[in-house]
Amino acid sequence: MSQTQDVPINDAYYGPSVPPQKPQRKRSRGCCVLSTFLKVIISIIVILGIAALIFWLVVRPTEVKFYVVGAELKEFNLTNGNTLINYDLSMNITVRNPNKRVGLYYDQLDAIASYKGERFGWANMPRFYQGHKNTTDLRADFSGQQLVLLNTFEINQFNQDKNDRYFYIDVKLYSRIRFKIGALKTRRVKPDIECHLRIPLVANGSFSMFETTRCDVDFWSAV
Repeated sequence: MSQTQDVPINDAYYGPSVPPQKPQRKRSRGCCVLSTFLKVIISIIVILGIAALIFWLVVRPTEVKFYVVGAELKEFNLTNGNTLINYDLSMNITVRNPNKRVGLYYDQLDAIASYKGERFGWANMPRFYQGHKNTTDLRADFSGQQLVLLNTFEINQFNQDKNDRYFYIDVKLYSRIRFKIGALKTRRVKPDIECHLRIPLVANGSFSMFETTRCDVDFWSAV
């Protein structure tokens, strides 16, 4: 039998190269701190999400509704070379809170009327608190004279609306509202409330019925 001879260490070796061993990296303390911090943040987000879901299930908040239920336009004329508008407009507004557990504080409620993007009238309405499942009736009166800048096309549209005895007027409500849930009162929000109206012109004893119009309300843009 043949015996295996050991190859001297200092002799040449022609086998495959042996890769050097990489030193093991120690896990840094900063990495552990960052991982713990991320876990805490994720836990807080999950807890807040669950709390928000429970709150929604208990309170079931529903959007407040604004309606213009009546509008009377007694005067709407252009004078002074179509640069001044004379106006006399009255509106009845209904605000409906359908919520069973949410009340609302209206700390500010102003109405601004515009025609073709030109503001011509402003009205202030009183502050009030609106309780659960409550309907509140408001009134806004606009009268006076205002400088407007209408181009030729818009003036022609004005004359056409006057002949049709209907004017397309936009009214935007600027408000500051707080919600009351039990003893908790939220911070003020400023929702977007816009009413796009088709209002009949009342003149010389003629009268046309105004159709109740629901306003567009966006609370989320104010959050």
